[in-house]
Amino acid sequence: MTTEVTLRCCPIPGTLRFICAAIIASLIASATQAACTGVVAGRQGLLHLVGGVPEGAVGLTFLGHASFLIESPAGVRIVTDYNDMIRAPVTPDIVTMNNAHATHYSDAVEPGVKYVLRGWDPAGGVVSHHLDYRDVRVRNVPTNVRELGGTRYNGNSIFVFEVADLCIAHLGHLHHTLTGAHLAELGAIDVVLVPVDGTYTLNQEEMVEVLRQIGPKLVVPMHIFTQASLERFLARAGAFYAIHREAGPTVALSRAGLPATPEILVLAGR
Repeated sequence: MTTEVTLRCCPIPGTLRFICAAIIASLIASATQAACTGVVAGRQGLLHLVGGVPEGAVGLTFLGHASFLIESPAGVRIVTDYNDMIRAPVTPDIVTMNNAHATHYSDAVEPGVKYVLRGWDPAGGVVSHHLDYRDVRVRNVPTNVRELGGTRYNGNSIFVFEVADLCIAHLGHLHHTLTGAHLAELGAIDVVLVPVDGTYTLNQEEMVEVLRQIGPKLVVPMHIFTQASLERFLARAGAFYAIHREAGPTVALSRAGLPATPEILVLAGR
């Protein structure tokens, strides 16, 4: 277990798409491999990573609101926006909390969690995380939070997870478009987990602008609240992204499986 203070830019995105049918078939054949759902639009999503995440892939499960379970090939488990209302069915090794808001953080962290990474400094400073743990690297990029009476500077963090040659950015409770300094800190990002409510975070038009600033190959909506808000976001973003809907909450992602053209992947759940 080591913590490294150097930043690494993510590798330049390559071709990406989901784990191919041949690999899925071999996973089903083995009792120690993952079971899968049926084919949706010619691709297969993994519902249960029974035997662990395949080498070269990342397991991503939408738990609800802004919480995801991220699983690495070496068995590292991360829960984003860890809170008291939504918990994963397994104890994570690492939890991140983007914002000091009830549905985005918790002071009651379950035993067994090794690292608790908060996206703000309770003392009012600027928090900086650069964690290396087994086959995972986690770092943060601080952003600001608007609130009644002004701005809470550095009150939110975009967390970046570097796993299996992929860089996944969780935007947290983002309230503004990004500066050149933010983008330089982020580096090249493959997958963005984006809040799409359009009210409590950034309005949808500017959130689409943020996605275009970052330029990921894959976008996964979160912080949805209602089907109507999701559909409004998809209608806005549809001019720039193909849209794919998964029947389940879990997929396995790999660099070789990223879409050739940018895509929004809608996972089941809220």
